[in-house]
Amino acid sequence: MRRPLLIAALLAFALSASEHHGLVKFGGLPVPGATVTAKQGDKSFTAITDQQGAYAFPDLTDGVWTVQIEMLLFSTITREVAVAPGAPSPEWELKLLSMDEIKATATAAPPPPAAPETRPAEVPRPRNAKGVPPPAAANTQTAFQRTEVNATGNPATPGADAGTTDSTGELTQRAADGLLINGSVNNGAASPFAQFPAFGNNRRGAGGLYNGNLGITVDNSALDARSFSLTGQDTPKPAYNHFTGMASFGGPLKIPRLLRNGPNFFIGYQWTRNRNANTLPGLMPTQDERDGNLSSVPGTIFDPATRLPFAGNLIPQNLISPQAKALLNLYPLPNFNGSSQFNYQIPIVSVSHQDSMQSRLNKTLGRKNQLAGNFAFQSTRTDNPNLFGFLDTGSTLGMNANVNWRHSFTQRFYGTLGFQFSRLAAHVNPYFANRQNVSGEAGITGNNQEAVNWGPPGLAFSSGITGLSDGLSSFHRDQTSALSYSILWNRSRHNLSFGGDFRRQEFNYLSQQDPRGSFTFTGAAAGSDFAGFLLGVPDTSSIAFGNADKYFRASSYDAYFADDWRMSPGFTLNAGVRWEYGTPITELYGRLVNLNIAPGFTAEAPVVAANPAGFPDSLIHPDKHGFQPRIGISWRPFSASSTVVRGGYGVYYNTSVYQPIALQMAQQSPLSKSLSVANTPLSPLTLANGFQVSPSITPNTFAVDPNFRVGYSQNWQLSIQRDLPGALVMIATYAGVKGTRGMQEFLPNTYPAGAVNPCPGCPSGFVYLASNGNSTRESGQIQLRRRLHNGLTANVQYTWAKAIDDSALGGRGQGGTVIAQNWLDLRAERGLSNFDQRHQLSVQAQYTTGMGIGGGALVGGWKGALFKEWTFVSQITAGSGLPLTPTYPVAVRGTGVTGPIRPDYTGASLYAAPPGFFLNPAAYVAPASGQWGNAGRDSITGPSQFALNASLGRTFRLGDRLNADLRIDATNALNHVVYTSWITAVNSAQFGLPNPANPANPMRSVQTTLRVRF
Repeated sequence: MRRPLLIAALLAFALSASEHHGLVKFGGLPVPGATVTAKQGDKSFTAITDQQGAYAFPDLTDGVWTVQIEMLLFSTITREVAVAPGAPSPEWELKLLSMDEIKATATAAPPPPAAPETRPAEVPRPRNAKGVPPPAAANTQTAFQRTEVNATGNPATPGADAGTTDSTGELTQRAADGLLINGSVNNGAASPFAQFPAFGNNRRGAGGLYNGNLGITVDNSALDARSFSLTGQDTPKPAYNHFTGMASFGGPLKIPRLLRNGPNFFIGYQWTRNRNANTLPGLMPTQDERDGNLSSVPGTIFDPATRLPFAGNLIPQNLISPQAKALLNLYPLPNFNGSSQFNYQIPIVSVSHQDSMQSRLNKTLGRKNQLAGNFAFQSTRTDNPNLFGFLDTGSTLGMNANVNWRHSFTQRFYGTLGFQFSRLAAHVNPYFANRQNVSGEAGITGNNQEAVNWGPPGLAFSSGITGLSDGLSSFHRDQTSALSYSILWNRSRHNLSFGGDFRRQEFNYLSQQDPRGSFTFTGAAAGSDFAGFLLGVPDTSSIAFGNADKYFRASSYDAYFADDWRMSPGFTLNAGVRWEYGTPITELYGRLVNLNIAPGFTAEAPVVAANPAGFPDSLIHPDKHGFQPRIGISWRPFSASSTVVRGGYGVYYNTSVYQPIALQMAQQSPLSKSLSVANTPLSPLTLANGFQVSPSITPNTFAVDPNFRVGYSQNWQLSIQRDLPGALVMIATYAGVKGTRGMQEFLPNTYPAGAVNPCPGCPSGFVYLASNGNSTRESGQIQLRRRLHNGLTANVQYTWAKAIDDSALGGRGQGGTVIAQNWLDLRAERGLSNFDQRHQLSVQAQYTTGMGIGGGALVGGWKGALFKEWTFVSQITAGSGLPLTPTYPVAVRGTGVTGPIRPDYTGASLYAAPPGFFLNPAAYVAPASGQWGNAGRDSITGPSQFALNASLGRTFRLGDRLNADLRIDATNALNHVVYTSWITAVNSAQFGLPNPANPANPMRSVQTTLRVRF
């Protein structure tokens, strides 16, 4: 009874596995006919590489396997490989034996094995976890069972069973006599498998030891569809080209009289020259509006100084701000007569140039040591224009190098020592930098006037008028050094792995967060956002500059231990624990600022990072509790059955949260000038002096809980896999994630418009970051996969999921910053996660012509040469829309922050939209006086998603050593426009329209790749 109880208890923990694939090469080219053996304890599986050098094992138990690659006249490769979900497919590079070793192998060749079960030319049937092949009646056809491979690596005679017929045994005997092993060419031996007098990839002479390729990828506007016009205007499609060139070369490094048996090397180079076109719409002020004629604007416009309305909504010329007139010169006039949504549209052409290089060296030193190293660099230059014609340029230069030394203590015990170094430099040069001091010439004071930061302040309008913006000057240099050591030990039924890593990171910034400042116009000052702009009265202003050079430092450590335990032939347990710790980021000279908050947020005072001893401090207490237990099982409950149950549980910490926090802490008063304020009678704002505010205003805009804790997630998964008739495999999976200590941001001491300030004199105006959020996600998935059979393989996968959170955690790289509407009721922020996609369907199919009898394998002559070996690949992805939050864009009382406030829901149908829109504006109104909006966060479902990509490719064999690869890829082949979101600001004229800044996929493009390999 104990064993069933133990198995039942372990079913609650899950990590799924999949098929294991790999690629065998020599000199960078595929090697057909190599024998690949995977062993784990008493289990052993064998496969043979196909014409492309690829092999696959359809069902390996999760854990560490010993994989061995054998090929006549090549050194045998043996390596431990971890088989796990999502594990990368390994590539194996064969090494040619020396002439002495070849002669020794030939003279000492053992006699061929007598037992037919170990015939080298046999293609074995797949076996289950107990090493037992499935019964023939199960009809679990795979590429290994039905696509038999003979000794040349070519498909055998249709209908022949290579593992059972007597004739095959005789042929295998004769092949062995000719020094032929599993597909190597037979060097002239007389046999039915005879090929050219060579081996491997049929190479001749010393030059055959080297290989390379030349290729190009091209895409042209003539083949691509026109960018989607959101306004319906017939905007001309600009001419553009995409071009990528590729070259590589590799082989043994030999220098006459200096280096006779050097390491194997590879070097590849790509150069890309692209022009990218996009069509962008905008809403520009008309000439009448620039002159103060706002008669078409709904509502009443009034003078902010007197609160008296302007007759006919006409603003006198003498009241228009000179700063507004100067900034309006940067706005183009409308180029078509449109509705109130858009009246301007132009094509935007950006340019990018990229050069990248990859290289590697590897060398075996003696019998127990292997040394390998990689080096790569990439250089990118970009030209990025915007809707106003401002052209910003940028460049990046990155490099990465690593070296690994592996020492085998015994055949079952070895360790690997590695070192990695990377460096990245990125520079952005905005259009106005060192060109024109727009703010100074307009009479705007209080912002940074250094030449590198010249340009206009940022302008944002709630009505949908296109905001004015330009890039910020920056120069970033990041560097990482890492040291790692790992040990793998195979002992009895255990595969033990343990090791650790240390990483030191440097982030060096020369930039300002917001040196030119930003103004927001919501209509609160004058009844209309554009009227407030003309009168020179912004509703909010913000700025942050000073302390431009920042030198961040951080270290991270991890250690792990895992045991892959084969408890029985049908049950494997993988368990381990990982400890991970990332230090909070410090600044080299202690230039970080946080706020010391009194209980109840009744008072605040800035605190600087340098401690009394003079060492920089992070101002955040370290969190060293990152222990992450993980356990997984793989269980075959029924002998001789294809049913496999997999499952697991693990804890994962997000140790990459500190960098954005440090960036905000570095741009704070008293080391920098920072503020985020609203226009009030006690602190009036103007375009001229909107960055010079009362000393009573809290200058700091950000603070973080000093007891901030690193968030983590608990992941669990359970899956059942079973073979079905027709070469089908079905996998059903349940997965769940529980996130804890998610990031939450709120605005202390704020209150809704119309309410009484509950704490007069208490500090406000800053964002406070804490780690009290949580999230959940659960999903069910059904997958139906057709194994490769007669040239066709396909996969259909449907996923239902639901994710909820009250934070911005959600997972690495998912979601943005979410500021709570009501800082006293953070539970009201609980809603659908912004990455929640309820339904998703993915369909993938691949077909290769000339495979199988029915597929034309017997077609010969010119018809066969024309028809065979074309590979078609298609992928369809469809899904429901992502959640969106309705916003009422006014400043939160006591701050200069707009965005957290939500409207009230009227009860009208949200999706009963008027013609031309996708959302109904009548569904929302301004929040009731003294109340927060009752519309829920992420309560709008965004546009559904759909994409279809397709490709066609073939390899043309031009000679013994010359091949040409042709591939044509079509992205968005149906030319179906998809946007990821709607505009959800309820005061905007574009509410309910697609957001042009967030297209899910571009319109159809066709790309052609031609590569010649030699």
